[in-house]
Amino acid sequence: MSEKWTLIATAAMGLEAIAARELRSLGYKDLKVENGRILFSGGPLDICRCNLWLRTADRIRLQIGAFKADTFDNLFEQTKALPWAEILPRNAMFPVIGKSHKSILHSVPDCQAIVKKAIVESMKQHYNQEWFDEDGPMFKIQIALEKDWVTLAIDTSGDGLHKRGYRQLHNLAPLKETLASALILLSRWNPNQPFVDPFCGSGTLPIEAAMIGQNIAPGFNRDFVSESWPIIASGCWEQAREEAESMANYDQPLMITGSDIDHKMIELSEHNALEAGFNGLITFKQMQVADFTTKDENGCMIGNPPYGERMGDRQQIQMICRDLGELFQTYKLWSFYFISSFEKFENFFGRPASKKRKLYNGRIRTDFYQYFGKKYMD
Repeated sequence: MSEKWTLIATAAMGLEAIAARELRSLGYKDLKVENGRILFSGGPLDICRCNLWLRTADRIRLQIGAFKADTFDNLFEQTKALPWAEILPRNAMFPVIGKSHKSILHSVPDCQAIVKKAIVESMKQHYNQEWFDEDGPMFKIQIALEKDWVTLAIDTSGDGLHKRGYRQLHNLAPLKETLASALILLSRWNPNQPFVDPFCGSGTLPIEAAMIGQNIAPGFNRDFVSESWPIIASGCWEQAREEAESMANYDQPLMITGSDIDHKMIELSEHNALEAGFNGLITFKQMQVADFTTKDENGCMIGNPPYGERMGDRQQIQMICRDLGELFQTYKLWSFYFISSFEKFENFFGRPASKKRKLYNGRIRTDFYQYFGKKYMD
């Protein structure tokens, strides 16, 4: 394979355009945005940079091939013809995972087995050996079938990119780091403004805001599976991390506050902020949303309030929505952003959102309600 590969940034449904915007800001062009993924061109250094920098993508995959296949024989032969040995060393571990949607080849286990066999046969021919111990670096291969179109790609990330490394502990319903970053990027917040999360839980939104505010690469303090790959020189990772370090603005003042009605969540948030390197830079306090007050003329409030999924919680979420609506009335130059599955959110808030966007919090269908302050409406 050449030093310019087809790379795939995967993203949750609804976040593809935000991940694409991130890629463009990193200098990547000619992006192909599809459901759940963005295709772009890059080399070894780009794998390092994108794993370190993308806040809203789930993974970076290296595409090995794409073709149409509607029989197992066709799948086997086209897979075998791909240049696997240019990527996989002779001791590579290469498990195969798969998924199939609206394809004739709908049996995922059969497709996985055929792809594995085809890769082994390809490597036998190249390395002139009959057995591979698979005791070396990990290359997790995915076969994805969509309407008989096959994509074969290798995961370069390892753990999903939402695992930044700071949140060893979390609450029972944590907001995924990638989604939290997306909410912040969708808002009009900039680090010179106050940022408030009145439902901070384990602190994800305030911590992600701090990383965005100081331009800290979200993957800077974690490892990636492709760091052990022979096709990516160790100097690439060193260069990408040095670039990230040089671009961080640790001197940027932060006015970030997280609050929660549960004191245990405050302790959890403080612990996670310490792990993330923001000890003392983010303020956490126990407080219910109705007690919020500020002297700051403008700012940004972003939150993930309780969804009221259970019948006994519906009165609570209704009251919270009313409290949030009163805050919007009181602080007219502030902007408010809330993600919720509560279908009557706007009714109890007291007004329709300035803008609304459909998003998924895990498998829960939600809306991102955006209420712009007056300065944005003038």
